[in-house]
Amino acid sequence: MLSADLQDHASRRTRELGCDDFLSRKVTVVDGDAWHVDATVRGSRPYEVSLSREGDAIEAWCSCPYCEDDLEVCKHIWAALLAADGEGHLRGDGRQRARGLKLAAPDVEDIFEDEDWGEPPGPAPRPRPRARRARSKSRPGQPRRAAQAWKQALSRLRSPRDRAPAIRQATLAPGHEIVYVADVPASLAGGGLVLEVATRRRKKDGEWSKPSGRRFGLGEIAQLPDPDDRQALSILAGGREQVNSYYTSYGYYDSAPSRFLLPHALSEALLPRLCATGRCLLRESEAEPSMRPLRWDDAGPWEFWLKAAPDGAGKAYAIAGELRRGEERLPLRAPHLLLSGGLVFWEDRVAPLRDFDAFPWITMLRQQGGVRVPAGQEQEFLEELLRMPDLPRLDLPEDLHYEEVTPAPRPCLTIKRRDDRGRMSDRDPSWVVGELSFDYGGHVVPARSPARSVFEPEARRLLLRDPAAERSFDARLEEVGFHRRIDYYRQGEALEMPARNLPKAAAALLKEGWRVEAEGKLYRQAGDFRIEVTSGIDWFELHGGVTFGDQEVPLPALLAALRRGEDLVPLGDGSFGLLPEEWLKKYAPLAGLGTPEGDHLQFRRTQVGLLDALLAEQPEARFDERFERARERLRQFQGVAPADPPEGFRGELRGYQRDGLGWLHFLREFGFGGCLADDMGLGKTVQVLALLEARRELRAARRKGRRPPPSLVVAPRSLIFNWKEEAARFAPELRVLDHTGIGRGKPGGGFDDCDVVLTTYGTLRRDIVDLKDYAFDYAILDEAQAIKNASSLSAKAARLIRAEHRLALSGTPVENHLGELWSLFEFLNPGMLGQAAELGKAGLGLRKADEEARSLLARALRPFLLRRTKAQVAKDLPEKSEQTIYCDLEPAQRKLYDELREHYRSSLLGLVARDGIKKSKIQILEALLRLRQAACHPGLIDKAGRSGESSAKLDVLVPQLREVFDEGHKTLVFSQFTSLLAIVKQRLDEEKIPYTYLDGRTRDRQARVQQFQEDPDCKVFLISLKAGGLGLNLTAADYIFLLDPWWNPAVESQAIDRAHRIGQTRPVFAYRLIAKDTVEDKVLQLQAQKRALADAIITADNSLIRDLGREDLELLLS
Repeated sequence: MLSADLQDHASRRTRELGCDDFLSRKVTVVDGDAWHVDATVRGSRPYEVSLSREGDAIEAWCSCPYCEDDLEVCKHIWAALLAADGEGHLRGDGRQRARGLKLAAPDVEDIFEDEDWGEPPGPAPRPRPRARRARSKSRPGQPRRAAQAWKQALSRLRSPRDRAPAIRQATLAPGHEIVYVADVPASLAGGGLVLEVATRRRKKDGEWSKPSGRRFGLGEIAQLPDPDDRQALSILAGGREQVNSYYTSYGYYDSAPSRFLLPHALSEALLPRLCATGRCLLRESEAEPSMRPLRWDDAGPWEFWLKAAPDGAGKAYAIAGELRRGEERLPLRAPHLLLSGGLVFWEDRVAPLRDFDAFPWITMLRQQGGVRVPAGQEQEFLEELLRMPDLPRLDLPEDLHYEEVTPAPRPCLTIKRRDDRGRMSDRDPSWVVGELSFDYGGHVVPARSPARSVFEPEARRLLLRDPAAERSFDARLEEVGFHRRIDYYRQGEALEMPARNLPKAAAALLKEGWRVEAEGKLYRQAGDFRIEVTSGIDWFELHGGVTFGDQEVPLPALLAALRRGEDLVPLGDGSFGLLPEEWLKKYAPLAGLGTPEGDHLQFRRTQVGLLDALLAEQPEARFDERFERARERLRQFQGVAPADPPEGFRGELRGYQRDGLGWLHFLREFGFGGCLADDMGLGKTVQVLALLEARRELRAARRKGRRPPPSLVVAPRSLIFNWKEEAARFAPELRVLDHTGIGRGKPGGGFDDCDVVLTTYGTLRRDIVDLKDYAFDYAILDEAQAIKNASSLSAKAARLIRAEHRLALSGTPVENHLGELWSLFEFLNPGMLGQAAELGKAGLGLRKADEEARSLLARALRPFLLRRTKAQVAKDLPEKSEQTIYCDLEPAQRKLYDELREHYRSSLLGLVARDGIKKSKIQILEALLRLRQAACHPGLIDKAGRSGESSAKLDVLVPQLREVFDEGHKTLVFSQFTSLLAIVKQRLDEEKIPYTYLDGRTRDRQARVQQFQEDPDCKVFLISLKAGGLGLNLTAADYIFLLDPWWNPAVESQAIDRAHRIGQTRPVFAYRLIAKDTVEDKVLQLQAQKRALADAIITADNSLIRDLGREDLELLLS
């Protein structure tokens, strides 16, 4: 037999454990023949075993760590070998006995070479490069597996019982019975209950013979006549049964032992059953042949007590132990047997024992009888006694009494650098290790300390540890980012995390009251804040700081640490202060806009609003009288009175426009610049013309030396005509100079003879070298979002303009992110929002500001930014309705789109994973552009071959236009793709629907606008979204179609508002055509985030393209 031939190639322990697994039916032979066996052995998880016959040797491999790491034959191999031997496998050609057993890792390809492999029972073994087994060659006489398949299937269905005799012999001879002997001497030697299974027979005189140990075959147990015996022996044998008839000759393997060393749980569960049979006996000694029956005492468990009492002479205290159960007392030496954990055997009874894990006391006191403590040393004895980790119940005299309390522990975390002692580690060496301890009333107890209490001798108090609280604190460390791993060097668990994550974790724990210490330096939480303001000549100084215990850190140092991305600030005593995250998150974006000067921050006069917002949230702040006066004057903004237009103004201002004119006068009085940010169509130009007319009248009333200079208006080229027309209509006495085009005069020439100079942003860029030397009364930027990019030439040129007063007009002052707000206010009030670089500082700038900080900023900027929406001020404005129409792509268009999407998804996500989102922006933009084009029309992808085809959107749009045309309405059709508009033009020509067209290349814009507005036959206006989003008044239209969604919802709103504006007398209906289940669908989801930004002064620093993350990309490509 293989097992007999190869037993010298595996250790005895390995063979015993493998045999145990085999007999426990943990082996499943997946496939086997004379040359090879694949098996699975159940352990802590399924392990794969491979056995191959190579001549007179067996090559083996197992996927368990013992085999793979230590290269030793494991128990799983031996168990599989027994199973293979039992089924007759691995015999080879039958001419040689097996003489060797060696390890050989299988080839990777061997693992998958069988086409009938199917679903593996467990993880595949990891191939190792140490040894390679040649792939099994076909051998003569080796049967084909296909031919054996049905035989193997039937063979596996057969149970070993099928081969057992149909009629079995009796297991016990007549007159014999099974007894269970609790062996006292063996139990004392073995440290647990030793139970012997024996049989005895009735003698002729009626007495029982001396019990004799008996091993029962595993098959015999099931045939025992008494069900109590069958149950008891099955439990003792571990529920094992005979599993293979091939091993009936291995008597040791197929039977249960006769003597068992039982663990406590099994003893307590089994003994009541055995005692109930009346055949559980107690053997007190080997020399004493008589054994008494045991009975289970169910009156309850005995408890171990330690009693201290003064002796009769008063010279010492006697320490003795006893067992107590209610009023019953049992001397410690009375029981025959005491077992840890435990059981008490006394007289003819057995009962449970509660030793409170203090069984070593029982062993010592039973051996030496007691302990004597001399008088005068009893307090020292008590102190040492209570320091012991495990104690029984105590019965102490009055003079040794103490108080037991359970205080709430304070968790303490000590951080140390991990010391791997030169060992290999798969973690970065910058990881740190956390050691947990608990403070009980000033006593620090390590979490791993075995002590269950802390004794205070002078107070006579025993502080009991709180295990439940300690476990919750221990679990909290994992929640804040610590990882557990087994530390084999220290033989226990280790808590560790990357050092870069420590400040965040420490911050969370400090807030919860933890004590955190790193490398001997304490972490401190922020305490009180101190804020005060003093005034300079034309500036204000913000002094302040945060206290950390007895240390204070000035505000500039806090902000500097925050700019560096640090969470901690070093303190003067060597400890660290945790930056006050909530306070800094709220106030740092504003406080950081000051200029650090030593131990304080300096603010300009124009930044008084920022300081006012800061101090409004700090009731304890102190400030001087001059600053208080400045605050009060600024707060008068709330009471700005409406202003009437000057006499030379032709027209009537609505109520909100009169309020706006009063606000413009307020800004001039205080010397501030401001942004008029009313909704499009509410007449921003008219309000400014009323102001300019008032300045003209002032110029006319004053003598030449004191009169104000002319004002400069900078606008997009498309709006110059509109400004001239509006000025002639509402302020006809204004002398307007058109400083644009090739024929314009020299900058400054003729300026003194006019009241308003009109120019474009392009002309401003070209002429700024000369224009910067001319001083204007007002510098006014229309559509001021043109300078949103602070580094653009237009923005730089605008900041160079010299003017006494500055205004900006914009319906969307913040289209994408708050950096645009800085650029705007740097023109209006230079220095008010600090340096541009501050907006990009991690954790400090407005790009990362949270809602509360943005609210503070909005409050600070409120006097300088006036915005009214149509819903607020234009009650008589017709209702505007917007609707989204979803279009289902036809199969051909869907196929094109899906192919493009899958192509870009597979290529882009891999590119992003490799190079990161920032380095992939160009490829991402190209992909999104192509997908949006494919959603609109195939001809945008293949202009030459597919422009004549139809598309889902075109099929929806054209019937709608026909219906609107027949009803006499006028319609605007917007798209960002001029190529799509060209395709629409072809269809409109076919449908004989008249239209006009405008895009960025159109020169005679005004003529196109007039044609649409005035020609009753021109019903459709095709407009490029970007070219037609500004400056057009198209109130003749009451239907609008947006053929494709734009990234920025503000641009769409501008397009819609070309028709929905003052002068419109009919309801306006706007329709967005969206290709269903395409990238356009996803753009709408992202637009929802942008729309909140467009509707507020300041909301979030968010641009769909700039801040696109991987999650957004996956959404768009889904």
